[in-house]
Amino acid sequence: MRILFIIDGLPGGGAEKVVLTLAEGIKNLGHQVSLISLRDVCDYTIPAGIEYTVLSDDSRVFWRKLTEIKRRAKQLDREIINRQNRDGQFDLVFSNLHKTDRIVRQCRSLNWSKVWFCIHGVFSASYLGNKQGFSRWLKKQKISRVYQHKNIVGVSQAALDDLIQQFEIAPGKTAHIANPFDIDAIHALASEPCELAGTDYLIHVGRLHPNKRHDRLLKAYAKTQLPYPLVLIGKGSNEYTDKLKALAKTLNIENRVKFMGFCSNPYPYIKHAKTLILSSDSEGFGNVLVEALICGTSVASTNCPGGPASILTGNLAVGLSELDEDDLAKKIISVTNQPPTIEEKPLLDYGIIPTSSKYLALANN
Repeated sequence: MRILFIIDGLPGGGAEKVVLTLAEGIKNLGHQVSLISLRDVCDYTIPAGIEYTVLSDDSRVFWRKLTEIKRRAKQLDREIINRQNRDGQFDLVFSNLHKTDRIVRQCRSLNWSKVWFCIHGVFSASYLGNKQGFSRWLKKQKISRVYQHKNIVGVSQAALDDLIQQFEIAPGKTAHIANPFDIDAIHALASEPCELAGTDYLIHVGRLHPNKRHDRLLKAYAKTQLPYPLVLIGKGSNEYTDKLKALAKTLNIENRVKFMGFCSNPYPYIKHAKTLILSSDSEGFGNVLVEALICGTSVASTNCPGGPASILTGNLAVGLSELDEDDLAKKIISVTNQPPTIEEKPLLDYGIIPTSSKYLALANN
């Protein structure tokens, strides 16, 4: 089959990494995979054998923001038509991230029965959290128009339900498929050298963004009074990073919190940590939770809307906390001092081949 992924750039984020992992998995199953990025931004290595194209927006006119969506849709249409005239129709098209979805929704060259909008996050938290009244209503209407009567695949049932219910969408077809993980590659990468190996520390991996609630993380960490440093891997705006450093200073933990920035291979740091912590208000899935478990590292996480509760099941559920720093601190202490047993067999379901096969099966859905 011929598969097309479309995404609004490839900076160092979870959804972007999922797309590349999935694209590589489908390619390894013997299918032809194309990837179109709508921005010339890429913090990852493109897997070999993937046809990768960047469609940058070269418009410099004053009113370019007002015409961006329709203009970019026409640009994307031309590229898709050229591809399909050259090599034949795409059997599946996966649109990723909301700005991409808005552009794809305006395209005229697509067979909509073959197009799936991939929902990577909890939309109500991301787009409605700070809106009220008319502004909230208008945002709901705009988002609803994008996905109304379209095929939607969510990385968790919670993310899918949130989009459908909160935005009153009557979808075409729906599916929920957990994110793919190249388990063997994660093990190999985790075995690479790590300067922190042999030391005790806690870790948080994720972009520095308000939705990740690093303020809750730092407050919870301070309350634990554990003797281990806290390592933060991820990058964000200078303004937000400075706020977090100021908070660490206020909490008198600035000498115990290490801001390491973006790391292309965080797995050795995850593997050697005592506990990985997730403190978010919402997570479409929670990739880093599965990655930590694959690395054999215990997890403490807020039981936020999205994927954590579907990942931390059975004895791992002891690491789920309420959405406040007091309970998160308790769970960090508990998991760090008495790590639950991590069973390997359930993690195999997240493998890249089983997950890629589920996405390919959407062609027959």
